[in-house]
Amino acid sequence: MAAVIDADTHLLESDEMWQHLDADMYARRPVKVRVPNDTLYGKSNVFWLIDGNIFPRPAGRGGMLLATPTDQESIAGRPDVKARELVDLEWRLKDMQAMGVDVQVVYPTLFLTYLTDDVRLEIALCKAYNRFLADVWARQPRHIRWVLMPPLRSIEATIDELRYGKEHGAVGIFFRGIEKDRTLDDPYFFPVYEEASRLDLPICIHTGSGCPEFTKLIDVSRSSAFPHGRLLPLISIRNIITNKIPEQFPKLRFACVETGASWVPYILHNIRNKTEIATEQWGARLFDDYRIFIACEEREDIGYLVKYVGEDHLFTGTDYAHHATGAAFGGDPSAQPEMVRNLRAREDVAPGVIDKILSDNPRRLYGL
Repeated sequence: MAAVIDADTHLLESDEMWQHLDADMYARRPVKVRVPNDTLYGKSNVFWLIDGNIFPRPAGRGGMLLATPTDQESIAGRPDVKARELVDLEWRLKDMQAMGVDVQVVYPTLFLTYLTDDVRLEIALCKAYNRFLADVWARQPRHIRWVLMPPLRSIEATIDELRYGKEHGAVGIFFRGIEKDRTLDDPYFFPVYEEASRLDLPICIHTGSGCPEFTKLIDVSRSSAFPHGRLLPLISIRNIITNKIPEQFPKLRFACVETGASWVPYILHNIRNKTEIATEQWGARLFDDYRIFIACEEREDIGYLVKYVGEDHLFTGTDYAHHATGAAFGGDPSAQPEMVRNLRAREDVAPGVIDKILSDNPRRLYGL
């Protein structure tokens, strides 16, 4: 049986990561601040202080929900914290084995949100993240691969990080659906796409609150992360298709990660009359021609989605590190730690399609 690739997992950033900051930026490293657990933040009571702001802000307008730092009272009692931080790799590998997973592709947690307007600090934080993950990969190259953090406010620094990542186990480039004030069809990103294509690294558009002006409008206590996190990748895929970006970069792959896939028919319906794409290209052929991969979730109507996306462009992941540990802890709505077992138990989807979702398709997406 082919190796199972868990195509969307996470790490929870820890103090160990910031040891990779350059010496001249170490004084500006993220540090933890704590408040009593009887404030409006409840047991999510420890934050990273970065550039004068706290992350996460788990209540009110402009907030975001993040499982880092792990000193939060809501998280600190979990026995597997160091595995989630990618510090205890032995525990992490045991969890992978228990879930039936052979390879994990790792995404960030803290960097799911926009952190700073300071370009120099953004570069330093992204470099520290990438070097921490490179060290993890060097210790477990067979089982851990990762998606690199590009400091997108500096194209030159981003291209440097792409080259570093390619040499150190990275298999993709992390984007949120909007990066500050730019959608992903913006020509500003074209030099990144060109280098990504040359290096055979896909553009991985993950749910995340990358547009701070939009985030300010949303009360996270009422809306959770849905409007300012999960909707942004849908906007980006819509714009990438409508503006025919894949035709300009004919070898570049794109992925939409951790948004589910049930939105695809609606987006296609929305843009069908706004483009000059031939009618016969719509549906599965569009995703094939444009090299777009969509992450589905185990409870979705996969048979229905295959009609629109095709069985060769769906993949999935457990969302490991954001998953629940017992009923008391809750978990991200996309967390599915029993993904492999549940998908293989489905009788409404052909086993060959499940094999593609769990192995063949993520292998092609990430160039494994």
